[in-house]
Amino acid sequence: MNHFWNTLRRPFFVMAPMADVTDVAFRSLFAKRGKPDVFWTEFVSADGLYHTIENRIFSHSQECENIENPLMRDLAFAEDQRPIVAQIFSSKPDMIAYATKLVASLGFDGVDINMGCPDSSIEKQGAGAALVRAPELAVELVRAAKQTALEAYESQIKHVPNSTYRTKLVLRTSPMPVSVKTRIGYNTEVLDKWLPALLSANPAAITLHLRTRKQMSLVPADWEQMKKAVEIRNRINPNVLLIGNGDVRDLDDARAKAEEYGADGVMIGRGMFGNPWVFTNRQPETISLQEKLDALIELAYGFEKLSPPKNFAILKKHIKAFVTGFDGAADLRAMLMQATSAAELDKMIGM
Repeated sequence: MNHFWNTLRRPFFVMAPMADVTDVAFRSLFAKRGKPDVFWTEFVSADGLYHTIENRIFSHSQECENIENPLMRDLAFAEDQRPIVAQIFSSKPDMIAYATKLVASLGFDGVDINMGCPDSSIEKQGAGAALVRAPELAVELVRAAKQTALEAYESQIKHVPNSTYRTKLVLRTSPMPVSVKTRIGYNTEVLDKWLPALLSANPAAITLHLRTRKQMSLVPADWEQMKKAVEIRNRINPNVLLIGNGDVRDLDDARAKAEEYGADGVMIGRGMFGNPWVFTNRQPETISLQEKLDALIELAYGFEKLSPPKNFAILKKHIKAFVTGFDGAADLRAMLMQATSAAELDKMIGM
């Protein structure tokens, strides 16, 4: 297949999808300062997309039509944020198919199914980490997404009027690839059962958060399990890329883990906080406080442009991440935490 995953150098380094973090404003910081090899959106409910979009299509209420859809906001992206993967979640194949078709129509480079989120409200829907205990359903979800992506691609090709160009297009393109992000188990590690099931569905890539659902993030990620995962993958389906995730500090650490444990790629999550230079491997001591504060202000203004807007208080996690590690950081951080708008934050920093 000619999808983007197969064009990446190895090892490659990607952005972790994180709720209320990896929105279009946050990704913009990285697009300008040092891109990952792959961008990811926040995760979005496939069921929610169906019910909010279809309700508007069939509703005659002007009030309903005028309400901005926060789920579509979470699927916004800029052209300098490519390749970009939209992450969706559901336990229903028809909902996954609906969201995949929508994601394809929006021009995403890939779609990823979340099978690792430990949030209880997600698990009650049978989605997220609950799917680790339902491998047959998980396989069905991947296949539903792949079939829908194929149908969307064939429909696109069919509408190309020139047969010669159509043939050339087929040769250099492919259906939107489907990937999965999951964990190594639910209560205990179950890679011997769980990973072969996913590999049987032949996704383009599988990201393994190297902890169980029970462990959450309370214990160190078990990177030794990546060696086991690679062995299983090599034996069953060598074409599927494996991405490791968990406790990756920076690009040097990511490279070392990829080399030692055999991952095709490494996903960086918390290492991105306060460091939009992480994918350039720029060392923290070379980044001035002014650069960090400028990035924080830029993020705040970008955050306010999200439509519909998010609560400005969500930015506090970023204030904490950017304003740390220097004399007077605690006092400055305490002051900035009181800001209720980007302009107010900007003014406080300029004082």
